Amino acid sequence: MKFSIITIFPDLIKDYCNESILERAQKKNLIEINAMNLRDFATDKHHTVDDSPYGGGPGMVMRPDVIAAALASLGVLKKNGERRKEKKRRVILLSPRGKQFDQRMAERFAKLDELVLISGRYEGIDQRVHDKMIDEEISVGPYVLAGGELGALAVIEAVARNIPGVLGNEKSLLEETTSAAKEYPQYTRPEIFNKWYVPDILLSGDHKKIQEWRRKMQK
Repeated sequence: MKFSIITIFPDLIKDYCNESILERAQKKNLIEINAMNLRDFATDKHHTVDDSPYGGGPGMVMRPDVIAAALASLGVLKKNGERRKEKKRRVILLSPRGKQFDQRMAERFAKLDELVLISGRYEGIDQRVHDKMIDEEISVGPYVLAGGELGALAVIEAVARNIPGVLGNEKSLLEETTSAAKEYPQYTRPEIFNKWYVPDILLSGDHKKIQEWRRKMQK
């Protein structure tokens, strides 16, 4: 599966994705991560990607023509600007006003061939991007960040974990995804630390009772 991220901070994406699980998944050719510098698609000498809003107001707005050029390079847009829709590719805009990202979305996106993520910055993105160039608008939480890069990274990792072979331990993945955000308490060595004890049930060796306890303790 391919992840294409349109951003003005591609190194931020690359640095995170070249560690741990995502790095190993790339080396196994299970995923491909393409961090695209939006400024490369600007046409002026200063590589400008934003401008002041029509009608006045604070901040700057990201330009639709530069984003369109980036999407066209991926084959998402035709030469006339029309969307080229494909079942196995989705174009996502990270935005605080988008639909809340969750585990079900991650599982759905993991079945695609390509996920294109647009990371906004500044005051916002020209509405024509929202209206004409994307499939979905999603948010990683009910709060506002400086940009969409952290949200994009959260999406990449959550989706990649659902791709067969990425984690290696498919049983662990099944346990996590079926319970979604619900987790049971976890303990490891030492058995006693500062007079704090591991629950006896986990030391019993009775796997059936341990599973029952874990289901009961899920929050």
